[in-house]
Amino acid sequence: MNFWESKSLNEMSDSEWESLCDGCGKCCLHSFIDSDYEDDADGFTALRPGETLVFTNISCEYLDDQTCGCKDYINRLTNVPTCVKLHKDNIEQAYFMPQSCAYRRILEGRGLPSWHPLRHNGSRDKMEQLGMTVKGRVINETNANFDQFEDYVVDWAEKDLD
Repeated sequence: MNFWESKSLNEMSDSEWESLCDGCGKCCLHSFIDSDYEDDADGFTALRPGETLVFTNISCEYLDDQTCGCKDYINRLTNVPTCVKLHKDNIEQAYFMPQSCAYRRILEGRGLPSWHPLRHNGSRDKMEQLGMTVKGRVINETNANFDQFEDYVVDWAEKDLD
């Protein structure tokens, strides 16, 4: 039995935890909460009824859109203080991640998808073939026109296959 099938997220070792990340780059996209409310929720505990998480194809300036990795991973939290680093102490924030995120899927009891690199000896070929990464689909935030933010809204970032 695979570790992600036999252990909860809290029981996983650091290396097991890190290996769950498929490296899709979707968490590096600018997103926002579309809300019917006048007030601002904290945005990290849960979505309220009438709120939807919306993704854009605008990426963090540090995202390499070909490798889908951070250009300065070690310093990402310093470079981008709002960068979300999921860990066991804040896993409730996983709802803020895309539907296809392994951490979110496991937290919700959906397990790893068939295309995940852990199911393919670490190969990302299957996930790239199925369009599960941001590769070649994003615009760097340094080149985006934030006055027309709504023009960058995409639905592919929420795509989840199984």
